[in-house]
Amino acid sequence: MKELTKAEDQVMQILWQIEKGFVKDIIEKMPEPKPAYNTVSTIVRILETKGFVNHNSYGKTHEYFPIISKDKYSKFYLNNLLKGYFNGSFQNLVSFFAKDNKLDAQDVEALMKQLENLKKDKP
Repeated sequence: MKELTKAEDQVMQILWQIEKGFVKDIIEKMPEPKPAYNTVSTIVRILETKGFVNHNSYGKTHEYFPIISKDKYSKFYLNNLLKGYFNGSFQNLVSFFAKDNKLDAQDVEALMKQLENLKKDKP
């Protein structure tokens, strides 16, 4: 799997939300100023080449739909983020946010509870 560009990610976020749609449907969900039809069409075809999207043909028009789930891509992206910036360590990631005052003691406690619950749920 490859990492998405900002424009590709924007299109995928919309496709994950609407589940399937034509280029015009994707453009409709985009913020102003809306990109040109050809721009979005090109991005969707790139996503198809990368294996993120597939389509159903209706004559000359194509209805696109994601074939990679948002959850699967999120895991891939976050693992790359951990490897690239935090030496693969979740502890380094949490430390980074704690040092930057983005995490307080309550947040850390909530994370610990979630981890404990996940451990309990695993067989």
